[in-house]
Formats: sequence, structure tokens, C-alpha cells
Amino acid sequence: MHEETDVLVIGGGIAGIVSSIEAARAGANVTIACAGPLFGGSSFYPGTWGLGLIGPADEEDEADLVTTIENVGCGVADPALVETFVHNIRPAIEWLEQELGVPLKRPASAESAREVTFIPCFDHANRLWRGITREAFERVARAEIERLGIGFLERCELMEIVRDQHGPVIGAILYDRRKQELFPFPAKSIILCSGGTGGLFERSLTSRDVLSSAHGIALDAGCSLVNIEFMQMMPGLVSPARGIVFNEKTFRYAVFEDPAGILPADRNGLSDLLEARSGHGPFTCRLGDELVDMAIDAAGADGIAVHYNFPKDGAPEFVQTFAQWMEDELGITPNDELRVAMYAHAANGGIRIDAHAKTSVPGLFACGEVTGGMHGADRIGGLSSANGLVFGRIAGKDAANQDTAASTCINADRILKESLERIRMNAAPLDEMDANRITKDMQGTMSAHAMIQRSEEGLATALDDIERLQREARYHGDCRGCVIPADAALARGIRVSSQLKLAQAMLQAMRSRTEGLGSHYRAD
Repeated sequence: MHEETDVLVIGGGIAGIVSSIEAARAGANVTIACAGPLFGGSSFYPGTWGLGLIGPADEEDEADLVTTIENVGCGVADPALVETFVHNIRPAIEWLEQELGVPLKRPASAESAREVTFIPCFDHANRLWRGITREAFERVARAEIERLGIGFLERCELMEIVRDQHGPVIGAILYDRRKQELFPFPAKSIILCSGGTGGLFERSLTSRDVLSSAHGIALDAGCSLVNIEFMQMMPGLVSPARGIVFNEKTFRYAVFEDPAGILPADRNGLSDLLEARSGHGPFTCRLGDELVDMAIDAAGADGIAVHYNFPKDGAPEFVQTFAQWMEDELGITPNDELRVAMYAHAANGGIRIDAHAKTSVPGLFACGEVTGGMHGADRIGGLSSANGLVFGRIAGKDAANQDTAASTCINADRILKESLERIRMNAAPLDEMDANRITKDMQGTMSAHAMIQRSEEGLATALDDIERLQREARYHGDCRGCVIPADAALARGIRVSSQLKLAQAMLQAMRSRTEGLGSHYRAD
């Protein structure tokens, strides 16, 4: 049994790092557990230059940004969460830069900051814009983690959230992926910061340690999901490099080969369409420019061929920065042919939280992309990073100040040991071959029916497929006999079961929402 920690943070991305620092600064003993390396997850995904971060231009701009988030979200965002979110963005940026000391990128000049290319995706106005580079954030945050004595368990995966019966959390069962061992970890509160839903799809612009299993584990613990049918689907490169975000600002300079004949044949019509599509990275059916994404999607896994035709008098700063990064980091020049396909990207929905980052389970907090409510059907660009900052800070402070009288259980050690024993005696194991096959089938089903083209027939078929895979996964538990399986097999079984639970919840939500709304397009 590990020594008890006050706050156990699940996830090593920006939300997890920020929440752990704030909890430790509030006096809590903090441990981070992450399925991959510390400074992992989508926050540190290598397929882009870094993270854009936006906020209100000033105090007077807050009301407009709130209204715009709700409008872009098509009315399904939680107004209270949006208010809390927007009001705390500028203080969070100031904290990150001034107090923590992370150097942030800025537009080159006040003039370039007003360029149309600096208007965030789906927005209508220029906002405060900052850029977070991985190297700068990691350097500063790692030093602060060491200074505060924050512990971290790399490559340790969440298997179960353990509660005192139906009361507060008392810890978790984790799986050490290097030692291939399950172990209990006592904690007075837990913060989930484990990322979004990209792990359920064949192609995703997320890191491999985004497993998309924590949602299912949270559901088992008593949490609920909100807006889980909404997710961002983005064009990305499949050649000459793979898994690289296609910068939407360059759509206006793109020349497509369109063998399916989906794009307008008229040159002016196509130019207008690509100009409109340059205003946002993710797919939406809300703005009338979805034909671009339909053409990319129709090209399938091999991608659609794209060439650039940049203006001779120079492209805007934002586009130049992207082109220079592509050449410096990937060796791709503006004259090279690109192959572009659709990828699953960030989730717009997730675990339901309140303005204090609390879930419905006492002592369980959540922040970052694993959560939902502060975004709607579409999300303004740069607000995912802001979400991790704002609610990461809130979650860390509130988790550190959790009422210890309510979160202390004299039987915690016994309950945690019993939970581990129950897993070893009852959980359905999966060998590596079966786990890989079920995961591949799940990802194929979700990619075929839960990406851009969604319909009643397709979603019904997908749900049947997922339920079949759930039965296959459970079969190994029913047939395990008296032999206690290895912890690695049990961990594979729990991971796959949790992923399938999330996939089922997403498909049910998609099927229930019969009208097209933002990122949720119904082909029927």
C-alpha cells in the first residue's frame, strides 16, 4: 500500500500539471499518476508547433466572449460554467506568465494581432492571443514540481476510482505499466485530467497515452457525461508526414485534387468556399462550408492531394509561422504535395462538473478535455488550452481544501485492498491478441459511423457492434475458471471495457440527437 496522498491527479498534460501545482501551493501533498510520461497527453502532442491560447481582449470584452461561446456552442453549453470560465481566463494567463514564469508567444506587433488570421476558429473578433510552446512550459513547470515536492508516477494507469461505499472517494486502483502490477493508492481527493475521446478512433490528433478509458471508469464511480456527442474532427496530414494538424488558415491558399467531384467546379465559388473554411480548423455543419470536409473525408485513409499557392507578396504572419515550422521541423516545403485526411481531435463534451470543478461524486474533481459543459456543439479555437488552465487552477485549489472530515475513512486501507482483491477475483482478463483485436474493431466502428457521416442506420449498426464487442470482452471473465489471471491481462480487460463503455455512451448520445448541430452532422 502506497503512503496516502492528499490529492491524486490523474493525467500529465496542462490541466494535470496546473492542478497539481495549485493544490501543492495550497498546502496539499500531491501525486500525479499518468498513463504515459509526465508532460504527455494532447497538451504535448508533437504534431503542431504548440498551443494557441485566447481570452477576452479586456474586461469589457468578457460579455461578448461569453455570448459568442454560447452562440458557437448552439445553446448547449452550461451558462454558469461559461461565465466562470471566461471571467478567469485573463487571471489564469497572468498567473501562468507572471507568477509561474512561463514565457508565452505573442503576435509580432499590434498590427499583426489585428490580422484576420489571428481571429480564433469560429470567432468573429480578435481576442487576446498567446502561444504556449512545449519546451518553455515543461522547463518552468518541471522546476516548480520539483520545488513543491510533487510526486509523480509515470506510466501508471487508472483502473478504478474507489469510494467509501456511496460516499467520498478514498483512493484509486492503479496499474504500473512497466512493472505490470496493479496496486492501491489512497487519496483524500482525486482530480481527473486524463484527456478526451481520441483514443476510440483509428486516426486521431492525440498522443498514444490518451486512452479514453477514464470516462468509463468515472461513469462506474457515479459521474455523468454532458455533450459527449460533440467532438472536433480536423484535417490532418497523412503524407509526407503523418498526424500533423493542417493549419486551417492556409485553406484559402490550397489547391485540391477532388476525384469525387464534391467541391464546386466554378472557380469563384470554390474560392469563396475555401475562404470561408479558412475561418475554422474543426469540421462544422453550421456555417455552410462543410463540402470541404466532405471532399477530404471521401478520399479516405490515403487522403486528398493538396498543393499550396501562396501569394507572391507574402502570407500573413500566422501562416508564415506555420510554413516555417513545417519546413524546419518536418522538412516540408510550400511546394510539396500534401495528403490530407480527417482525424478525430478534441472532445467538446465529457464528464459533467460544476463551477468548482466538482463532479457528482464527493471528493472527485475533473478538469481539462475530459470534462464538458464549458463548450458546446462547436468550440472557439484556443479555449481548450484556456479550459485546462482555468479549471485546472480551480480543481487544484478546491481539491486541496476538500473537507478532510468528509474525505477521511478509517477503513480506507481495507476497502482499497478489498477492491484490488475483487478485481483479481472477478474482472474479465484479456490477452494481448484479443485486446488488440477488440480495440481495432472498436476504433474501426467509431471511425466508420461516429465521425463526419452520422445517420440512424450507421449509429444503430455501430451500437450493435459495440455491444457485441462488450459481450466478447465479458466472455473471458465468464470462462476464467479458478485461476487468477496476471495483472496485465486484468488491466487490458478493464481498459477495453472502459473504452467500450464510453464508445457506447457517445453513440447513444449521437443517436438521440437527431438534428445536425455544429460538429454533430446527421447525414439523414
